[in-house]
Amino acid sequence: MSTHASRPEPTSARASAATPPSAPARAPSARTWRRARARIMVAAVVAALAGAAPAVAPARPVAPDRAPAAGPAPAAGPLVRAPAPGAPAPAPGSPADAADAADLVHYVGRAFDTCEAPSLAVMKAWRSSPYGAVGIYFGGRGRGCPTQRELSPAWVASVDAMGWRVLPLFVGSQAPCVTAVAKRPFAIGSNPGSQGTREGAEAVRAAQALGLDASSPLYLDIEAYQPDDAGCAATTLSFVRAWNREVSRLGYVPGYYSSADTGVRDIEAARRAGTKDLPAVMWFARWLGRPALYTESVLHPDAWTPHARIHQYAGDVTEAYGGRRLAIDRNAMDAPVARVMPTATRTAGVSGSGGVPGAAGAPDRGGASGRAGDAAPPALRP
Repeated sequence: MSTHASRPEPTSARASAATPPSAPARAPSARTWRRARARIMVAAVVAALAGAAPAVAPARPVAPDRAPAAGPAPAAGPLVRAPAPGAPAPAPGSPADAADAADLVHYVGRAFDTCEAPSLAVMKAWRSSPYGAVGIYFGGRGRGCPTQRELSPAWVASVDAMGWRVLPLFVGSQAPCVTAVAKRPFAIGSNPGSQGTREGAEAVRAAQALGLDASSPLYLDIEAYQPDDAGCAATTLSFVRAWNREVSRLGYVPGYYSSADTGVRDIEAARRAGTKDLPAVMWFARWLGRPALYTESVLHPDAWTPHARIHQYAGDVTEAYGGRRLAIDRNAMDAPVARVMPTATRTAGVSGSGGVPGAAGAPDRGGASGRAGDAAPPALRP
């Protein structure tokens, strides 16, 4: 996380209510379809975790949102590979397994994250940057910048209208052996399962309050921790799995951010062991100074592919665009981004956030985006 008071070593990262049935004589409403799509998304993710075939979404007459059209699937390359002999099955919870069952929105390109959401004036100026997505720290007791003066439903709607993609990060409880001193007051307690469930629900409520729709990824931020503490790793894994289950149950996609050398390594070990309820999207931090999205050494080449990886490759750097300067972390990504609720849905009170100004049309996003099938631009390839 950018601009933390305490930072770990540079090679690691740092930092819903039921819908009443429709009247028999009436056509399904947009809200009903949205709810149904969220339930299908959860079923598909659960099926993927269990190794079963995902559910198939029923056809619906009109899509109530502005999900982009699917691009052509690449014939070969880093996003689509024939399984090598002895290669593992797709990563547990891979969003690619659920892509046909819900309108996941993917983005392929560069992203930045910064501790506190910038002003709208800065976000407008930075449209001239090479970045097309922004990480926002939208919730959690462990945030380095808990006071987000700019972040609001109106801010989310406005940056979406500008063409930005949004990566929501939740910084909740941390590993009991977390490296950063500033994070130790937020250590996971004696009941990591119930704590993870509780914080997963908190994350969904916070996302909904900002107008982030179902099927959005929510990225759980677990900062770097001691690598040789088996008990600490087990407690952290229990917390993460419970958080994932709850986020999935509520219709969102569980993502995970951590240091490549600790949190990511341990999740990959759990994947190899066949553990269920793992993150659907992997955001790994290794500050190499250059993107290595598809070649991270602790991950199997086929794990969390396609469309399920983000690499934070540099941190605590300062850049300026349009005369506005920010301290940021740099990321390369091929992964899901948030789906912002349409104006009519927000106004109807689905998120409880009230009416928020929306945007018409589909502005340029500064990179490739869409459902499964987007090819990675050459700049992201190793």
